[in-house]
Amino acid sequence: MAFRLAATTLLLSTLAVPAAMAAETVTVYRSDDPKLALGSMSVPGGTTRVLNVGIGSGAGRRADDPPLTFWTISDRGPNFTCGDVKDVFGVDGKTICGDVKGGRIYALPDYSPSIYRITLKAGGSFTVDTVLPLRDGAGTPVNGLLNPLTHASTEQPLDLAGKKLQQNPDAVDAEAVVPLADGSFWVSEENGPSLLHVAADGKILRRIVPAGTEGDFTGAHYPVDGGLPAVLARRFLNRGLESLAITPDNKRLATIIQNPLANPDADTYRAAKNARLWTLDPATLAVTGEYVYTLDDPQSFRLDPSSKQSDPRISEMMGLGPDRFLVLERTDGTTKLYEISLAGATDLHGTAWDGLDTLPSLEQTKDLAAAKIVPVTKTLRFDSADHPEVPVKIEGLALAGDGSLMMINDSDFGISGEVTEVVLLKGSAIAADPAK
Repeated sequence: MAFRLAATTLLLSTLAVPAAMAAETVTVYRSDDPKLALGSMSVPGGTTRVLNVGIGSGAGRRADDPPLTFWTISDRGPNFTCGDVKDVFGVDGKTICGDVKGGRIYALPDYSPSIYRITLKAGGSFTVDTVLPLRDGAGTPVNGLLNPLTHASTEQPLDLAGKKLQQNPDAVDAEAVVPLADGSFWVSEENGPSLLHVAADGKILRRIVPAGTEGDFTGAHYPVDGGLPAVLARRFLNRGLESLAITPDNKRLATIIQNPLANPDADTYRAAKNARLWTLDPATLAVTGEYVYTLDDPQSFRLDPSSKQSDPRISEMMGLGPDRFLVLERTDGTTKLYEISLAGATDLHGTAWDGLDTLPSLEQTKDLAAAKIVPVTKTLRFDSADHPEVPVKIEGLALAGDGSLMMINDSDFGISGEVTEVVLLKGSAIAADPAK
């Protein structure tokens, strides 16, 4: 996780964009709702940090919700690696972590990832109307303290004093939310990686994990089954499923791996551009298709160009039509929105590319045309390099009732001084087909 100092932003910023896109306006909303306050954290000799709830890991809206009401979701709570301690507190990480390898610090170990309902108000503010902590089958709120994984890489959770915390088979690192017409939700999860069906009251009804990894969740207090492709367990550390979308006709779910898989190894992940996109049946969560989404070159992200292919990642997607989606591809400082189409793309589901022993792997394949693979088409619809008023680390997307695009950032719980900001983009070329 990378941290940056918070930028100074206006409470309400309605600005005309450059002449080529003069029809667009951007409005930024912030909130002082006490439900977002989490107190502060500090360590001896270090900087004190004021925390807030990072509610913007994902977003969605039901067709019958009020026009400016949205559902959002938080991740596992304020956390950072031992390597980030110097940036966060200004002290040597060893003062907390000692010689622990793979340590991740949780400032609030009991925090429960939650679903939030928010409403945008006149004057540039928003309210938090509902908070639904994710809960296990017994009704107990779950935490985000990592699952005891053996098939995928994981870390050792620590508290602020460096004490080792117990991993938890119930734990969830929520990253995207799809509100359904019946009141329930689908949620994507980064660590497992997994997908969860969540009841209207926040209770986890079912968790779907990569085939063959079910044993890693033994002891979970809700049903777990291995309905996702086995190759998903080869996600790189903290690069699982951040995106999830449903088509306007409610007939198709879709998700994209955040970064190309470490398939067969971490060096492949670092160099790869081929990310896998899966479509699923919302009723059964059976996989119905698999496609290639090719990530941009890292040098093309204008606010923070890089030479590392692993910097660009997928953080969100939104359904626009039966085979059309809006995909959020970003780095730490730049957000791009691409409209993609699955029409004409090669469906790899059920082919040898799903095999764990296939070499070269899909991720290692440089020449897709030679491999007779057509990736999804991408059309750029938005670039935050043209919009300095838009915050960094946008992770949630949804359409307002008038067709405006809502974007929300992940504040990382204020660890680096950020706060949650909701952006409303009016007059864009982004449009969804009517639900059928």
